[in-house]
Amino acid sequence: MRNIFKPVDVITLAFVMLLMAITALFFAALPHWPWQIARFALLVAGITAIAFSAARPNAWKPATYLHAFLPVVVIVVAFDSLGDLIPWIWPHYFDDELIRIDRAIFGVHPTVWMERFIHPVMTNVLQIAYISYYPMSITLGIVLIMKHRTAAFDEAVFGIVLCFYLSYVGYLLVPAVGPRFTLADLQTTGLQASSFTLAIQNTLNALEHNKTDAFPSGHTAVALMTLYYAWKFREKRYATILAPTVLALILATVYLRYHYVIDVIAGVLLTVLTIGIAPALYRRLSRKGPSGDSAGA
Repeated sequence: MRNIFKPVDVITLAFVMLLMAITALFFAALPHWPWQIARFALLVAGITAIAFSAARPNAWKPATYLHAFLPVVVIVVAFDSLGDLIPWIWPHYFDDELIRIDRAIFGVHPTVWMERFIHPVMTNVLQIAYISYYPMSITLGIVLIMKHRTAAFDEAVFGIVLCFYLSYVGYLLVPAVGPRFTLADLQTTGLQASSFTLAIQNTLNALEHNKTDAFPSGHTAVALMTLYYAWKFREKRYATILAPTVLALILATVYLRYHYVIDVIAGVLLTVLTIGIAPALYRRLSRKGPSGDSAGA
């Protein structure tokens, strides 16, 4: 089985099965639990079939690429499924507690305090930085694949995907919707967004089935993980572009009122945790050491 499944397949299957187990445990409270179970079963079957297809001798090239980038699809589906779980299994969310923590640390509500810096240009720039969340990690994968750095690609994908799943566990344990909903009545001014930026925000709201994704800040954690791997594998050009984008994204999480500051702090800590555990877990699941391919420019 270890020759068929990559380490990222193993943690993906484990996480999907965890979601399936949660669904089975709370089925009485879940109105759509049969569909949830079916969705997770299809994911397991699909991952297994694609892994087997890609592992065959002289495998069809598109199958290997599909296998390589399959986590992109699974991450989206898994995140979406949380919207059919969390609201039904939690009687309340933890926004009040997170708000109190922010207030205790800073003495103010950070999103309200940041109103003094609101400017249309700033809002537009930070919104674009915020939505670079998914593309930045996918782009790193494409860069590594194009340079035939397969070992580096596999290790980076594993670490980034692990970070995604750990953030999802956070959403399951500490569901919160964020200050854009809970502190809206305290905000005295809008974000002065352009029509283009408003279209982005409305699209994100429409596509985001799971709204309880404030703690920890997955945007912060995954962006930092992507920057870490770009630095680790010496993709200097990409890392140079990525660094200011990641900083802007982290600022955007609070400026755009998606997150409390404690969410961002938790996201940074999640990055540290993932960097700490990913190498050993990757070696254990693959039975090999860290990637030994040559560094890129």
